[in-house]
Amino acid sequence: MDRQTVGHARPARLRVEARTLGVSEIVKPVGELDHHTAELLRTPLEGALDGGRARLVVDCSALEFCDSTGLNVLLAARLRAEAEGGGVHLSGMRPAVARVFEITGADAVFTVHESLEAALAD
Repeated sequence: MDRQTVGHARPARLRVEARTLGVSEIVKPVGELDHHTAELLRTPLEGALDGGRARLVVDCSALEFCDSTGLNVLLAARLRAEAEGGGVHLSGMRPAVARVFEITGADAVFTVHESLEAALAD
């Protein structure tokens, strides 16, 4: 039996959807973003940046939880996107997730929009 099937693997509590729309890469994390799942978000963000798309829109409307590890993934993507002339736009944050950004002051360094539509129109 594979070691990962014997209690070492944690079921993924995060699914990430990604698509390109015009000059933006839209990334939608669904579920819980924490130290166990952060790599699932880091990979498509870095892939978009590696592919030359420096304008990232993270649709947070289905993100139920975000801890400091998840926040650090988003901050790293923001720094890299800005260095490449782009940015990271966050949209549709639920109150619990928005609170993490408020408490840490991260809401001041991201462009935050009420909805995905507003982020794409900006």
